[in-house]
Amino acid sequence: MATDPSRPKPRYLNVTAISAKNGASTIECWRLAAPFKASSEAGVSGASFAQLGKAGSASYALIPAKFGGGLYNAPTVQYVAFLSGTAVVSVPDSRRSVTIKGGRDGLIIAVDTADVSKLGYNTKYPSEEQTIGIQIPTADGKVPAHTVLYLGPCKKEYSL
Repeated sequence: MATDPSRPKPRYLNVTAISAKNGASTIECWRLAAPFKASSEAGVSGASFAQLGKAGSASYALIPAKFGGGLYNAPTVQYVAFLSGTAVVSVPDSRRSVTIKGGRDGLIIAVDTADVSKLGYNTKYPSEEQTIGIQIPTADGKVPAHTVLYLGPCKKEYSL
């Protein structure tokens, strides 16, 4: 069956993931399986939305300037949306790290819970201002359907 060249290709959300392989945390670029879809709801009709899946109880975090989070695992499978500030995530025994600036490109997903990663990852917040984040656990700790695009954080050109 031929594809219609006049029909736009679906767009997907790519997100940097703090994941785990062979018992160790790693950083990957994931493409979430749910495509963006146009909304017909009043107030946002015509805008595009990508479903992130069912969520648990979300929290709003105020992280002090120059804060060091230390080495830890994700407490549950969760999205973290950094609204302001800067977070630098690194994984032990690797030179891989990612700097996340709050705002448009501030969404990550952390899935390296203690049952899949022995050591976890390290987060530092080096900016002079507090970092604000929203932690959004997935319902029942479920990892969303996705495709791993490559090792390392998502590059800006791959954010959508």
